[in-house]
Amino acid sequence: MRPDAVRLALDAELAAVRRRRAGEPPRVLDVGGGSGVLAVPFAAAGCAVTVVEPNPNALATLSRRAADAGVSDRITAVQADSDALGDVVPAGSVDLVLAHGLLEVVDDPKHTVAAMAEAVAPGGAVSVVVANRMWALLHRAIAGRLDEAAMLAEDPAGRLPTETLQRRYDTDGLLALLTDAGLVAELVQGHGVLSELVPGSVLRQDSSAQDALAALELRLAPMPPLRDIAARLHVVARRPPGES
Repeated sequence: MRPDAVRLALDAELAAVRRRRAGEPPRVLDVGGGSGVLAVPFAAAGCAVTVVEPNPNALATLSRRAADAGVSDRITAVQADSDALGDVVPAGSVDLVLAHGLLEVVDDPKHTVAAMAEAVAPGGAVSVVVANRMWALLHRAIAGRLDEAAMLAEDPAGRLPTETLQRRYDTDGLLALLTDAGLVAELVQGHGVLSELVPGSVLRQDSSAQDALAALELRLAPMPPLRDIAARLHVVARRPPGES
């Protein structure tokens, strides 16, 4: 399987950080990083990673996963909520902030994004992946769940009453949130443009279909309007270099 569009974008950002910092390890902050699904691979790639996560069980799993991968010395785990980010991470101390699957569940996304923008160094980047409201609506409509689709269309947060997540985003709403925090969006792309629409039977019958789908996903990820109806939205936004 080919790497997906999100990982390729982040690998490009890490390469730019290494050039900018004369080969020094990129400093990565994973907010709400859970059990280290992102942190451990980034540490294995040579990054110094700080994970801020409120759940002690997730941090215990992170510790075991890091030890198994031999990267415990490259990961710093901090048990804290994203609301306290400014208290546990020095301002301007990291090159890349990851917030993947976070902004849908925090109490105050504006506060969280502002804290992430403060934590990243001038010229550094914030990578955000969120659930897409438009995809959730279309997915339910295609499945014939029209009442749910109507509720998602009408609810300002793009959620159903029974759901645990607090909100979904569309492209404009996510970009406005990042811009209001002083960040400049440089990349907007979809993650899962077609992968959740292609029948599993197609992928199982043809051994080359998975690679073909991955290649097509890479081509379509940045293309509106397809990116705007992907399962998830990915934005890389930068703190302007001139800020101090």
